[in-house]
Amino acid sequence: MDARLPAQIEASALIRRAQAEGGFAVVVKKGHETAGTLLVVLTHNGANTRAYERMPQLDGTRAWTLSKTENPENKQDFADYLARRARQDDDLWIVELDVAQGERFIGLPGTLG
Repeated sequence: MDARLPAQIEASALIRRAQAEGGFAVVVKKGHETAGTLLVVLTHNGANTRAYERMPQLDGTRAWTLSKTENPENKQDFADYLARRARQDDDLWIVELDVAQGERFIGLPGTLG
């Protein structure tokens, strides 16, 4: 298994990095300060919105996985997904980054937008 940073520190670092590059970032939901997990919502200028979560892997590590993308024709579905995840896990942190190529902040190749 890999070592984990406390969720509060990781969320704070993501926010500072996005803001340092001219982006906007906000904690949508606070979870447990140390044991919480992160769900990162990435968007650029409010478009191409997607949610990433770390999922357990067979080797015991946890890798970022695309959980949900927003359908521009049905934005409520994405909002409902976030609300459902928040209800399912009291420890969950939801952090939104509005910055170009946000995947690079979680160690993934960027997307257009």
